[in-house]
Amino acid sequence: MTSSETRRRRTLPAVLAAGLLAAAALLVPALPAAAHDELVSTDPAADAMLDALPPQLTLTYSADILTDAGASVIEVTDSTGASLTEGAPTVSGTEVTQALAGSASGTVLVRWRVVSSDGHPIDGEFAFSVPAAAATPTATATPTASASPAAVESATPSTATEVTAVPTENASEASPLPWILLAVALVIVAGVLVYVFASRAGRKTAGGGTSGR
Repeated sequence: MTSSETRRRRTLPAVLAAGLLAAAALLVPALPAAAHDELVSTDPAADAMLDALPPQLTLTYSADILTDAGASVIEVTDSTGASLTEGAPTVSGTEVTQALAGSASGTVLVRWRVVSSDGHPIDGEFAFSVPAAAATPTATATPTASASPAAVESATPSTATEVTAVPTENASEASPLPWILLAVALVIVAGVLVYVFASRAGRKTAGGGTSGR
């Protein structure tokens, strides 16, 4: 065996040991960073479409969150930038709850910042949507206003029918009078004719008796 081969065999373990130490030195600082808490879930969920703004917002993390005053901050704003939060957030173990108030429409943006159990601050943001409220008070008022002309129009024909009914009633009341006068006249004429014929018959009878004697 040559002296060069002997040196290689002696230096090879030293090189491997140095490489392992270097790899360990790179991995050890990364372990605390990998242990930082992180956001696990949200209620409402990110990109959710809701019917209305919920009464509260709940964020759940992978470990307990520090409860120090001001350590947790949650901002919730609507599409116009108006704040929807009510009071400060409350921390209970791994959950952070923020009360909400107001009426939102469109996209609701949530920005959060908390301090993890190892004292490292973490933050992030997400959004969910609430349908825009349709303002239709004026649209509903228009049909109500248009109903009044219809009522006026419906009242006008009824007035006209009452006016036209008056001549009909007058005609019905005046129509029996001519017939009554005509009947009286016929009775008078008939009586006169009967009287005339009766007088002539009496005269003829009286004349016949005188001639017989």
